[in-house]
Amino acid sequence: MSELQDLYQEVILDHNKKPRNFGRLEGNGPREGGRVLHADGHNPLCGDRLTLYVDTDGETIRDIRFEGSGCAISKASASLMTEAVKGKPLAESEKLYRGFHELLTGDPSVRGKAGAELGKLAVFEGVREFPVRVKCATLAWHTLQAALAGGEEPATTE
Repeated sequence: MSELQDLYQEVILDHNKKPRNFGRLEGNGPREGGRVLHADGHNPLCGDRLTLYVDTDGETIRDIRFEGSGCAISKASASLMTEAVKGKPLAESEKLYRGFHELLTGDPSVRGKAGAELGKLAVFEGVREFPVRVKCATLAWHTLQAALAGGEEPATTE
C-alpha cells in the first residue's frame, strides 16, 4: 500500500473509532432564527443506519450531528461530512454533495478536480473501486439531502 493509501486508511479508521459530531442534537422543529431538521438513513446492503440532525438558520448549517451504527466507511463518512458542512451555507453543502458523489461514481478521468475541492473528503476516493462500499460512503450524504428536504421519507441507498 502506498503512503497516501496508508494515510487515507488511517483517517477513515480514526473517524470510525472517534467520530466527530456524534450524538443527538437537542431541539426539534421550528425555533427562533432557524430550525432543527432530522432524517433517518439506511443502507440495506450492509445494515448501516443513522439519524442525522441539522440545525439551520435557513441559509447556513449552524450545527450538525449524527447517531447510529454501521461499518467503518459509513461512520467515518458521516463524521467527515459533518465536519465539512458545519458552518457552511446550504448551497456550499450541496456543492460538496455533488463533488463527493462525482468522486465516487463519476468519470475517473475527471475526478482529480472533484477531489481537490473536497479536502479531507478525498480520502474516500479509493472506495470507488468497491461499488458496494460506495453506498456505505454516500449514506450520510443522502440522509443530509433528505433532512434538508423535510425528512419525511427515510433516506436509503437503494
